[in-house]
Amino acid sequence: MRDLGAGFGHLLKGQRWMARHGRSYGFRLLPGLIALVLYAAALVALAVWGEDAVTWATPFADHWASPWQGLFRGFVTAVLFALGLLLAMLTFTAATLLIGQPFYENLSEQVDADVSPDGTAPRSGLPLWRELWISGRDSLRVLVRAALWGVLLFALGFLPFVGQTVVPVLGFLVTGFFLTEELTAVALQRRGVELRARLALLRSRKTLVWGFGTPLALAFLIPFVAVFLMPGAVAGATLLARELLGEESTDDSAADIARTAPE
Repeated sequence: MRDLGAGFGHLLKGQRWMARHGRSYGFRLLPGLIALVLYAAALVALAVWGEDAVTWATPFADHWASPWQGLFRGFVTAVLFALGLLLAMLTFTAATLLIGQPFYENLSEQVDADVSPDGTAPRSGLPLWRELWISGRDSLRVLVRAALWGVLLFALGFLPFVGQTVVPVLGFLVTGFFLTEELTAVALQRRGVELRARLALLRSRKTLVWGFGTPLALAFLIPFVAVFLMPGAVAGATLLARELLGEESTDDSAADIARTAPE
């Protein structure tokens, strides 16, 4: 319970940090708004032309008798749209962070400098194109892992009782874990922590990660909420990364969070 409370505490502290530095808040919403428009356009296109795409992809069903042809293609269209929604949920954060790499890199540095005892923030020293390449490559690797989990959980969802109770909980825990990985990557990449080491670091404190990422995953189910929470989520993830690495902080120290966490 202590780690769960500490993770949630980092999430709240990140939002409070952003509220205290609200002058640049509107500017930092731009990447999320751009990603939201792109994803909304893609999902609308899928809804409008999804049935035509399924008809084109299933010529073998052209001569099926009614109602089997309609039922089959309707089911495939629904599954296609559901998978599109799942893919959008899994990739929205990664896409937003990639679009807003300079925005969020600067935000994470400001948080580091604000809570660091010496007022400094780690810097990667890499050119922007190199940071974008590493971020995109790692996001793709994480997406593959998350997609495998998504397919497994989707299949388990058809199991009686378990699929309607245990699987949704597991789904949010998995989503929260990978969401936290994407967000902490902004701070950890500046410190030269590679993807494999980042995943190992997060697995070593899973309850802390779930305390941060799972409530955020629930909130991110509402697209507009995701856009408005994203800057604070990056700030909170930077604080979380500092605790994972055992770095001393001033205002948002791990000790302070631990004192306020429930027993």
